[in-house]
Amino acid sequence: MSSAHRKEGSTSRLIIALSIASVLAVFLLYTSLAGSATPSLTPRSVLGHSGEVSIAGAAVGPLNGDAHGSSGLRFGLREIGGTATVPVIYRGSVPDLFKVGRHVFLRGRLHGGAFEAVPGSMMTQCPSKYVTKGKA
Repeated sequence: MSSAHRKEGSTSRLIIALSIASVLAVFLLYTSLAGSATPSLTPRSVLGHSGEVSIAGAAVGPLNGDAHGSSGLRFGLREIGGTATVPVIYRGSVPDLFKVGRHVFLRGRLHGGAFEAVPGSMMTQCPSKYVTKGKA
């Protein structure tokens, strides 16, 4: 077998291998981004929406109930920089940083006019993290 024939065979195998790798990479990217995505909404846009969604807002009081009790922790979630508010019912572990005024991220669904969060889905973010140093 001549060296030119071996080189041609190696090149075609490389092209086939790269093509397969490219198809797999595109498939993995598609399934990670679109396959299990949950829509992210605001308190204003969640009203009238059905199905499970992620929602973000600022916690507003009063805080009522117990996150580990049967009725759950109840509070309001106001649109960040807005006025629209949705009542929230949350059950599960509460992050240490949670308090009125903190930015809260939850997953759940609207049921009977209130947002019922998936247990354990609450994440909080301290608003001061976004303030420039010297102003916090």
